[in-house]
Amino acid sequence: MSKNKLLIVESPAKAGTIQKYLGKNYKVVASMGHVIDLPKSTLGVDVDNDFEPRYITIRGKGELLSSLKREAKKADEVLLATDPDREGEAISWHLARALKIDPDSPCRVTFNEITKTAVKEAIKKPRPIDMKLVNAQQARRVLDRIVGYKISPILWEKVKRGLSAGRVQSVATKLICDREEEILNFVPEEYWTIETELREAGSKKKFRARYFGENGAETKLCSAEDADRVLKDLDGAPFVVSAVKETVKKRNPQPPFTTSTLQQDASRKFSYQASRTMQIAQTLYEGVRLGGKLGTIGLITYMRTDSLRIADDALNEAESFLTAEYGTENVKRRQYRSKKSAQDAHEAIRPTSIQIRPIDIKDKLTSEQYKLYKLIWERFAASQMESAVYRLTSAVIDSGSHTFKANGSEVTFKGYMSVYVESSDSKEERAKTLPKLERGDSLVLEQADSRQHFTQPPPRFSDAALIRELEENGIGRPSTYAPTISTIVSRGYVQRSKKQLIPTELGFVTTDIMKQNFRDIVDVEFTANMESELDGVEEGGRDWVTVLKEFYPEFKKDLEQAKENIEKIEIKDKVSDVVCEKCGRNMVYKISKFGQFLACPGYPECKNTKTIRVGTGVECPKCGGEILIKHSRKGKIYFGCENWPKCDFMAWDTPVKGEKCPECGSLLMKKSGRSAKIYCYSQDCKYERKVKKNEKEG
Repeated sequence: MSKNKLLIVESPAKAGTIQKYLGKNYKVVASMGHVIDLPKSTLGVDVDNDFEPRYITIRGKGELLSSLKREAKKADEVLLATDPDREGEAISWHLARALKIDPDSPCRVTFNEITKTAVKEAIKKPRPIDMKLVNAQQARRVLDRIVGYKISPILWEKVKRGLSAGRVQSVATKLICDREEEILNFVPEEYWTIETELREAGSKKKFRARYFGENGAETKLCSAEDADRVLKDLDGAPFVVSAVKETVKKRNPQPPFTTSTLQQDASRKFSYQASRTMQIAQTLYEGVRLGGKLGTIGLITYMRTDSLRIADDALNEAESFLTAEYGTENVKRRQYRSKKSAQDAHEAIRPTSIQIRPIDIKDKLTSEQYKLYKLIWERFAASQMESAVYRLTSAVIDSGSHTFKANGSEVTFKGYMSVYVESSDSKEERAKTLPKLERGDSLVLEQADSRQHFTQPPPRFSDAALIRELEENGIGRPSTYAPTISTIVSRGYVQRSKKQLIPTELGFVTTDIMKQNFRDIVDVEFTANMESELDGVEEGGRDWVTVLKEFYPEFKKDLEQAKENIEKIEIKDKVSDVVCEKCGRNMVYKISKFGQFLACPGYPECKNTKTIRVGTGVECPKCGGEILIKHSRKGKIYFGCENWPKCDFMAWDTPVKGEKCPECGSLLMKKSGRSAKIYCYSQDCKYERKVKKNEKEG
């Protein structure tokens, strides 16, 4: 007689996908993430009793847990198939205890991808719950709880209610504040460049050469006088090629994506915030309905990973598919080496089947899903292909005592670039080829231009740059990058301006307090070492309680001193000229995770708030009102009419100011990104054109 089995996963979407793979003897249900956790209202950790956590059922999850218990009682066997990471292992452990399942029994199932084959194979090989993973999660959870719940009340008392400190978020905020200080303290230096346009005698083909120096040494031009002196020397002087060098260079493909590199690339190419990238990736992992023979299938492997490992089956499939598509000469089987700290039980992020090409399923995916899947597919495909080959040419050109250099590049073998091109690759690919030059050739000067420049401060962090900085310094892990950025923005420590992360006054004040009183917590090296200690728990080499016992005494001392040393700091809200219509006070600017808004300073007596009106100066095509810049519930910018809800005009693309459609006189819209264009808002008009250089900003 066959057994009735209950399989518990984390999300309903995943449950729906997996249910289709299994027979009628299985029931697949979702835990909706964590069901049991530390309480929100208290510390929930007994620091005097080996840091014993006091777990409770999460508020609002009681009925769900009762339902899971009822289903477990009806089943002959219960399998726990939460996500294949520390967090997922901890959820399974909590569920096992709540459902009275022996954690040492073969009750745990993990799969790196949600395909019929992977799920069925995993179910055949259940294992006990891995307590090393559970303890690694407990250690992080308890440590983060102690840091947050012990420091935050001090910030509330001394600065402002609602503030928070965190083991990773405080370091991230400090990095952004430190970068802003570098920018503010930066002193630009003037320098000049000279570019010439040259051609061979008797040829029409021109190429450019840049000034290098004088008398064989590299020379910096620091003023207009320096540049003018060189230009004067060049007037009428001969130009002669003194050296030509040709080299062949190989460029290897990038490895497949990890969480961090996927977030960085999606930020650079699509301007996606890290949290948005992870939301889209989650849907691709949990399953998309493709119909036909494929049915519902997870399109990518697990998206929280820092491993570069690729399964042998995936390598075999890629080699066979790419050979058929691009020929043997373009294919090279490659396995990549992960960092020492990587959780190598996972794979890199890759398509579950390389045979499911993005273009073939485009109509089954949302625009965002398609773009992200295409990015992941192309990066993985390219990682299993041959290197690109360039021929690089460099020429040294003398004119009197002055030297110029010209460089050219030509792709002689595209290799992996047939599939996927990095931004750095595209620059090299676009570099112009030089004419065939030989030593002693005389050249004709067509034009010489000097340009003034100033050295630039380091750029502000974008999502991509901050994630790269955190990863390179060993701060946080794949699952923490996106929530860390979301937290520091929502707390008002950092504001977004286009792609830039800019610290607020509140961010500077809080960071200064942390640097002066909790130096270890915001120290990059200390935080990275703590991450290594926590990784040691997962590997079984460190006891999680011992790690916390070594950390806590010094931290406790810092807490006691901070309570004595930190003076009350008052951050005054900026007063606006908008008068509260309910009580007559001038409203003040406040920050929420969706940006600034206006609030009455009389709170809690007066709770009036207003959104800040940001106009575009563009007339609504439906009612003639002004189009305003607005924010969705998830913080995304869109454009809507000032007369909403009477007028329902709404658009994600930017209205163009000062120009009407030349064909019908209607509103013009600007679409950004790689498919940037100006187009007519009217559905009856087909006018569109490319975006000009001077229109790309704004």
